[in-house]
Amino acid sequence: MSPSSRNFGFFFFFSLVVSLFSIVSSSDLQVLLNIKSSLLDSNPGVLDSWSSSGAGGPCTFSGVTCNSNGSVTEIDLSRRGLSGKFPFASLCDLMSLEKLSLGFNSLSGPVPRDMNNCTKLKYLDLGNNFFSGPFPELSSLSQLQYLYLNNSAFSGAFPWKSLQNAKELVVLSLGDNPFDATPFPEEIVSMTKLTWIYLSNCSITGEIPPKIGDLTELRSLEISDSFLTGVIPPEIVKLNKLWRLEVYNNNLTGKFPPGFGALTNLTYLDTSTNSLEGDLSELRSLTNLISLQLFENRLTGEIPPEFGEFKFLVNLSLYTNKLTGPIPQGLGSLADFDFIDASENQLTGPIPPDMCKRGKMKAVLLLQNKLTGSIPETYANCLTLERFRVSNNSLTGTVPVRLWGLPKVEIIDLAMNNFEGPVTGEIKNAKTLGTLNLAFNKFSDELPDEIGDVEALTKVEINDNRFSGEIPSSIGKLKGLSSLMMQSNGFSGSIPDSIGKCSALSDLNMAENSLSGEIPHTLGSLPTLNALNLSDNKLSGRIPDSLSSLRLSLLDLSNNRLSGRVPLSLSSYNGSFNGNPGLCSTTIKSLNRCINSTGSGRVTRIFVTCIVLGSLILLASLVCFLYLKKSEKKEMRTLRHESWSIKSFRKMSFTEDDIIDSIKEENLIGRGGCGDVYRVVLGDGKELAVKHIRSSSSTEKSFSSTMPILSEKEGRSKEFETEVQTLSSIRHLNVVKLYCSITSDDSSLLVYEYMPNGSLYDMLHTCKKSNLGWETRYDIALGASKGLEYLHHGYERPVIHRDVKSSNILLDESFKPRIADFGLAKILQANNGGLDSTHVVAGTYGYIAPEYGYSSKVNEKCDVYSFGVVLMELVTGKKPIEAEYGESKDIVNWVSNNLKSKESVMEIVDKKIGEMYREDAIKILRVAILCTARQPGLRPTMRSVVHMIEDAEPCRLMGIVISKESDVKIKS
Repeated sequence: MSPSSRNFGFFFFFSLVVSLFSIVSSSDLQVLLNIKSSLLDSNPGVLDSWSSSGAGGPCTFSGVTCNSNGSVTEIDLSRRGLSGKFPFASLCDLMSLEKLSLGFNSLSGPVPRDMNNCTKLKYLDLGNNFFSGPFPELSSLSQLQYLYLNNSAFSGAFPWKSLQNAKELVVLSLGDNPFDATPFPEEIVSMTKLTWIYLSNCSITGEIPPKIGDLTELRSLEISDSFLTGVIPPEIVKLNKLWRLEVYNNNLTGKFPPGFGALTNLTYLDTSTNSLEGDLSELRSLTNLISLQLFENRLTGEIPPEFGEFKFLVNLSLYTNKLTGPIPQGLGSLADFDFIDASENQLTGPIPPDMCKRGKMKAVLLLQNKLTGSIPETYANCLTLERFRVSNNSLTGTVPVRLWGLPKVEIIDLAMNNFEGPVTGEIKNAKTLGTLNLAFNKFSDELPDEIGDVEALTKVEINDNRFSGEIPSSIGKLKGLSSLMMQSNGFSGSIPDSIGKCSALSDLNMAENSLSGEIPHTLGSLPTLNALNLSDNKLSGRIPDSLSSLRLSLLDLSNNRLSGRVPLSLSSYNGSFNGNPGLCSTTIKSLNRCINSTGSGRVTRIFVTCIVLGSLILLASLVCFLYLKKSEKKEMRTLRHESWSIKSFRKMSFTEDDIIDSIKEENLIGRGGCGDVYRVVLGDGKELAVKHIRSSSSTEKSFSSTMPILSEKEGRSKEFETEVQTLSSIRHLNVVKLYCSITSDDSSLLVYEYMPNGSLYDMLHTCKKSNLGWETRYDIALGASKGLEYLHHGYERPVIHRDVKSSNILLDESFKPRIADFGLAKILQANNGGLDSTHVVAGTYGYIAPEYGYSSKVNEKCDVYSFGVVLMELVTGKKPIEAEYGESKDIVNWVSNNLKSKESVMEIVDKKIGEMYREDAIKILRVAILCTARQPGLRPTMRSVVHMIEDAEPCRLMGIVISKESDVKIKS
């Protein structure tokens, strides 16, 4: 062949290649431009580089990779803020596509079956989005190696069988989706190349199959938050490459299998919240562990001493087991140890001294054991320490001086030990200290003035010690203090007037001291004071009239030296004034009668006697009339003939007969799925709400306009009684008061304080709706948040409401909010056919957090989500579910879709909110969006929510609201 012929052939071949390259590029370009066009409206600017006018074609597009032939092989648009529906239909026209990554966006809608045509796909990541519907089968994707679908809202049955051909699969991540419950899929154990399995929180049931041992390449196995049963299979010891094993929050039983210690590559092991038993001997050789979480099981025996020699272990959680013996003394000394929680065991011996040796320790939690010895001096230098909790042990000695003033400490809890010595002035350096609990020890000397410099304090419990001297007046500087318990000490002198400046104070107890002087009138200015106990002191003088303005659930001034007349408005606290010979009253029988100087006391008594006798005659006539009327009604006869038992939780001015006699039709104010609610007016004019729970009732299914409704078994179960006792112990201005329970074999009566303005739902959405101004709405939001904060943070363990909604926020005559119906959903589930309460969804549609609906698991963050919905109701005036939102949409979706601009945000604010308040409403909307973040970890705590709402307070100056310009771009 001549040179010219060869040149012509080469030129022809080159032209053919260029032509084919152009055809491929043109085809791929059109597909990419179609994708951009579909996403353009909701994501302006994100894909600006995707342009037909670009010099290099699609291969120069951001996030696009091509092969040497110019064909698109990879599209990576993860974390680009994309939203809307992705155009999957044309995607498989990219004939060479091997990788599609769309993770961490806000894409929605279904994924079509067309995805099965992308036969060359090796990498598919749709994780962390908002897709809907089932995921299509993948039987044609035989080359697939990486599949990430986690946390993307897919539902229905997952197509496990379609994975049979995916023999090349290396990573399978499907967790955090509401798939239909299924036993551990057999298809998984045949994929022998798998290195990573993430199936947590996607409804896997049954036992872990023995064939799991065939996956010898496995590095990470995560099947937590599921319904696994049975034991950890012995075959798991074959997985000698495993470095992460997480199976927490299941129903696993048995022991760690023999040979488990051979898994020496394990660095993360979490089997917490199961029912595992036996000792920890199999774990002594896991020397590469970084994190070990075994809490909430039934483990016994000692902590292996080898744990003290682990060089990489940084956190250890063993709480709520049955472990005995000492804590290894070398624990934490060789690594950047930062956390230990071994509470609620039976551990003995001293606290290990070197857990903060590397200066990283954040929390020492060793509550409720049998530890002895003193606090090692080394912890006084632990500048990173945030929580130091060793209460309920047998520890002794003095507290290292500098421990009081650690700069980052938030909780110091030393209660129920045998500590002695003083609290020193070093405490002024503890600028973040929120809780100081020293109760039931032998601490002594005066309380230092410097305690007033710890402005973050919210709870101080120093009761049952040997403190003496005067109460420092600097305590009035603690503006956030909510609980001050100082009873059973040796404090003397007067109660400082400055305590009236502690505007957040809810509980104040100074009983059993040697306090003298008068009761400060400034106590009457504490707006949130709920309980006041000054009994067993040497207080003198008159009871300040200012106390009459308080709304107290507990008042005890007994056994002092008080004198003068008891204010009439306090006369309902009958037993609160005993042991004060100088006090008198015209209404309290146990006190001396007050006689005025004109000698008209006798006439007054005669007049009062006549009134009382007349009232008794009238009351007797009324009782007879009511009895005759009730005899005509079968239900009323039943109530009267039942044998009732009453349990009171607060001071009561009524009897069980007063309540039972009022359960009649004319007092009915609401009906629920399992009982009726009645308004009861007592003889003294006091109003109560009584819930009658009948045995034939069923679970509540609709909004209640007044009080919570319970299931039929609650009135008789021990669990019901225990839960009601818990509710009765709660004392907070923003939590509804439960006065008593009255029970029989077949039904129960719960007696609450009456809320004349019904519920927030009534005020916003029903025929009772009131034109609530923004200041009132703000006050409701703040009060309700404080009530929830108290439930979440006011106890050793959080009280989780489970059904936060606007109909469970009740309003008094001044529109002050009360949280109602808390804790009861837990019982309702626990009695539902014997199901584990953690696996049954309770709550109300529109308020339920996404993860709760998917997995039926519940924690405080579920309450935070529901409260965020309530805040959206307050700002928008709309219900959680409205037809205008669209099918299967709620207020959270609706608000999210209207955050495109400041104008669109302003449009969703309730038109009843005045123009001057709209910026303030947006601030609360911003809090609501944070509360309703899809991922629980991104939601704030209720304590943070309270602070954010307080920061959003509208300025109230002569009716003029002053607010700063707000940025409406909100990150969730």
